[in-house]
Amino acid sequence: MKILVCISKTPETTAKIAFTDGDTKFSEDGVQYILNPYDEWYALVRALELVEANGGEVVLGHVGPAANDSIIRKGLAVGANRAVRIDADPTSAEMVAQQIAGHARGEGYDLIICGKETIDYNGALLGGLLAAELNLPYVSFVSHLEVVDSEFTVTRDIEGGVEVSKVNGPIVISASKGLAEQRIPKMKDIMMSKRKTIDVIPAISTDATATIVKYSLPQGKQGVKMLDIDNMDELVRLLNEEAKVL
Repeated sequence: MKILVCISKTPETTAKIAFTDGDTKFSEDGVQYILNPYDEWYALVRALELVEANGGEVVLGHVGPAANDSIIRKGLAVGANRAVRIDADPTSAEMVAQQIAGHARGEGYDLIICGKETIDYNGALLGGLLAAELNLPYVSFVSHLEVVDSEFTVTRDIEGGVEVSKVNGPIVISASKGLAEQRIPKMKDIMMSKRKTIDVIPAISTDATATIVKYSLPQGKQGVKMLDIDNMDELVRLLNEEAKVL
């Protein structure tokens, strides 16, 4: 079995967020990056479990510059066999999907997995866009995955229950919480990851259909307003005019 795991970098959750270039670009000054948890903890680890049970290899796919190699090495330390880095700055989920699809065509992947979303943008777009580019079946937010021969049994949580599907491969899925358990690389794994291959390939030409107009930070938290218990008129006014919940 040959599995492609799409990985991305995200700012760690304590990073201070700021924007530049007229609020059209994310500022990377002083920001520490990590491997996106949904990609690492769920997508990558389940891919490794499937290969350990059935044989084959796990390949990491990433779109980004050489500065991101340290993030890729983290995935290799977790256990991936090798990696492919498409040498381009990602500008949108659509662009990333087109770049990864350009690599994946003709590679014979039985399964392509990405995390359900990145923890910075929370777009949950890549899996569906990638499946559309490759004209493959797609199941999102997968919480359990089994494979027998080339048939995948895929489970995902839905409102009030679960949905179980059987899909003939190759397929694309996005990994949700519960698909696997996090693996912590040992020092030996970290050292071995430095010997694993990161193949760098040039980006293909893509056409952007959307551009970022502006970023903005959420409004800061406001102080608590204390009201007299008998002042219902003021409470109703605040709920209507400020909280806007009435």
